[in-house]
Amino acid sequence: MPEAAISRYDRAHTMAAGRAATELGLKRGEFELAVYLGAVRVTSGGPDGVRPGVHREEMESLRAQDGFPGALRERVRTVGTAEGAALLGISPVRFTRLARAGCVTPVAFYLNRYRAVVWVYLAQEVRALAARSPELLVGNSPPWLRDRLDGGGDCRPRNWRSRRIERLLALTRDPWARAAIVAQGLDPVQLAEVVDDPYERAYFGKVGPGTVFGRRGTVAGREAMARLMPADEPDEILWRRVSLIAELDAAREHRPAPRPGDEPPTGPGQEGAPVAAGEPVPATEVAGPVESVPLAGAGGPGAAAAPGAPVTSCRAVGSEGPGGLLARLRLRGARGWGRRGLRQGTAAGSRRPARRRRRAADRGRAFAGREGGPAAGDVGNPG
Repeated sequence: MPEAAISRYDRAHTMAAGRAATELGLKRGEFELAVYLGAVRVTSGGPDGVRPGVHREEMESLRAQDGFPGALRERVRTVGTAEGAALLGISPVRFTRLARAGCVTPVAFYLNRYRAVVWVYLAQEVRALAARSPELLVGNSPPWLRDRLDGGGDCRPRNWRSRRIERLLALTRDPWARAAIVAQGLDPVQLAEVVDDPYERAYFGKVGPGTVFGRRGTVAGREAMARLMPADEPDEILWRRVSLIAELDAAREHRPAPRPGDEPPTGPGQEGAPVAAGEPVPATEVAGPVESVPLAGAGGPGAAAAPGAPVTSCRAVGSEGPGGLLARLRLRGARGWGRRGLRQGTAAGSRRPARRRRRAADRGRAFAGREGGPAAGDVGNPG
């Protein structure tokens, strides 16, 4: 079957991510986390800008699982410190100590109202900790745990980084996208030492993994991601450098990075590279619950535009009703253009103020000639 026919077949039998999440009984954040964990498989975006979707066979397979949809929702359930401590029957302070020591790995994070990082964990993994190491929940902490915490160590960022990179690599097949994922674990200085070609470093930003729904987080969330992603310990930095060298060699053998003057790629797939699906947006890139974040354009035709948003369609301007645009222009002129014209004359785009000044000057000269008063040019210059 020709490739175009296969693509049409896939589109006809593929469901959009939003509709798939609704039919699976998941919120958008839960759906993206399910994709990130491999619980839901999505198709890669096509070269013509088609977003990832879920094949109907995958939907039928998920519906046929035992305990659907509760089992799938429980698999992606996340808990914070207080709820995780309640699951284990310990205090939040002890749970934090266990997490800092690396006994449980965060799956994501979000920013609270004070822009502080709040780690979240999979509920299943928290319960597995109680079954795996019940001795950590009662009595005194073991010596190795006390030594690690007394030294000020915090394993949560490092464990989260490792988990995130490993999961994204498992969801990505394109060599350049894999190299871009590993490159996120190095700061700009370390990255420039490993990848000395600026065009290759710029290419990382184009082929990096995206999200299922194509959303971006807040500025604060992106800043927190950029701060937490680079490795900060010597052994981790060395491992990331070695891993990047291996992935970069494989990518260079597959195809060279594009240079200025090369033919542009045909779509967001970047020369046929599959789009990595499923980075968990709700807890890693947005501040607060994902369901509270408004999407651009989600309000429909009648939604109010954001302050300062440019008008993108003449039809949108005409939708204000008869005379709506003219009324706005008259109001703007009454507020600012008239006063600005009186001060600047024709420079403000209006000839009427200059005409008024000429008429006033003519009347002043006529008055001076009749009454013997001061000349028009002497007004405002007494004595």
